[in-house]
Amino acid sequence: MITCHLRYVIDPYKLAEFEAYGRLWIPLVEKFGGIHHGYFLPSEGANNIALAMFSFPSLAAYEDYRDRSKTDAECIAAFKLAEDNRCIVSYERTFLRPVFE
Repeated sequence: MITCHLRYVIDPYKLAEFEAYGRLWIPLVEKFGGIHHGYFLPSEGANNIALAMFSFPSLAAYEDYRDRSKTDAECIAAFKLAEDNRCIVSYERTFLRPVFE
């Protein structure tokens, strides 16, 4: 299993727009075989940092999702939403391997 951790720098004045964007992606990741662990929005502390985490069975499965998302109409619309409302300033992606008992 591979978990993708996304750290977003967001426009704090466009939190509602970012939340709408995140709500679109949760079922889309699941549509392509991933498990979404949620989006985490600012509450206390920094008002411009948001996080998201989702997992796929393997890095190959994640790469397949990325390739397929580029031609999926719902994914294209989600990308366009963030591009149009400019709620995301930047992001970084880190891949993690979970450890269980």
